[in-house]
Amino acid sequence: MTVAARLLLERTLETPERRDFCGGDVALYTAAAPDGGRANEDGLFCAELADGRGVLAVADGAGGLPAGGRASAIALRRLLAQLEEVDGKSLREAILLGFDEASREVKALGVGAATTLAVVRIEGGTLRSYHAGDSLVLVVGQRGRRKHETIAHSPVGYAVHAGVLDEAEAMHHEERHLVTNLVGLPDMRVEMSAVVPLRARDTVLLASDGLSDNLHVEEIVDLIRKGPLDEAAARLAAAGMERMRARAGELPSKPDDLTFALFRPGA
Repeated sequence: MTVAARLLLERTLETPERRDFCGGDVALYTAAAPDGGRANEDGLFCAELADGRGVLAVADGAGGLPAGGRASAIALRRLLAQLEEVDGKSLREAILLGFDEASREVKALGVGAATTLAVVRIEGGTLRSYHAGDSLVLVVGQRGRRKHETIAHSPVGYAVHAGVLDEAEAMHHEERHLVTNLVGLPDMRVEMSAVVPLRARDTVLLASDGLSDNLHVEEIVDLIRKGPLDEAAARLAAAGMERMRARAGELPSKPDDLTFALFRPGA
């Protein structure tokens, strides 16, 4: 087995869990929506290879479609299986094969299921992201500069990227829930970023839309950019859940499963 250490989470964590990862620290959190209406359909994992490279992934079963929890679990397990057989393949190839195999298996369920999948590869002081859907990958510096941010695969996400909508307007848009590219859809595509250099005090975030539908990106940046990682993760989880429990008003409030991974490289 090429993977030296792995953690696959398909359960609720009451508080974020911190672990050593790729020479730095990672904090993981996943919880069901606070309204108690259904089981958590999110999941995540971290996997560190024997050579020190690592992969983080978050999957969010598509709401409103059947078998969302099964779809997200399939995506994570198919990706992890490819990493465990990475010998002879690059990490890029293994990750892309994981997306393809996950999409085929989700489609084979035959019930119209789908899921987001957001992945980051940590290698040699750099990051590269891969995603389908609207789960967020964000890299910020200690002073709050956004070094990398994925585009949500949705009409609203594309409108924000094009400058047609600002982020505040997008949070309340009536079509924010529509997602056009998901694992399990016939025309699924994987968006791959350029290589992003990482500095010792940068923070990497992967998150389901339970976070990004409730907290503005600037709020998220301010919560994660400084302080010990476990404290930043606790602040982020508390803020997301508090916003979901609030009454809808000027601030966004959309009860949903909340899942994220925070990573900081070592010095």
